[in-house]
Amino acid sequence: MTASFDEIADNFAFLDEWEDRYRYVIELGKEMPPLDETQKVPATKVEGCASQVWLVPRVDGDGQGARISFDGDSDALIVRGLIAILRALYNGRTAAEIAGIDAHARLGELGLQQHLSAQRSNGLRAMIGRVEAIAAQVREAA
Repeated sequence: MTASFDEIADNFAFLDEWEDRYRYVIELGKEMPPLDETQKVPATKVEGCASQVWLVPRVDGDGQGARISFDGDSDALIVRGLIAILRALYNGRTAAEIAGIDAHARLGELGLQQHLSAQRSNGLRAMIGRVEAIAAQVREAA
């Protein structure tokens, strides 16, 4: 079962040590199904990440009510976990709802920024940017 973002935040609050939180992020990534190799193409690759990262969007429905979800994968375990957290934050929401999410503030609740390297933080920003760009395309098409 996939945890909601609020459940992830609650679990983070329960874990005192960053090492435990780091392991939790990795576990979230391990629980996520891997992408099929056919989905790991240049069009789904996220540029700006130190690791290999792919995000594959799905749009269910039409118009303003269309719901967006993402599958993703990475060659780095911690990044797979970050993708799982982003999926918990964004999946199943409309493009307008995604536009209204302050991802940096929500992720700030987890205290990730203090514990990620500069390269990982840049990659996380690139993944958020990709999600927001896809949501903007869906909004414009509606």
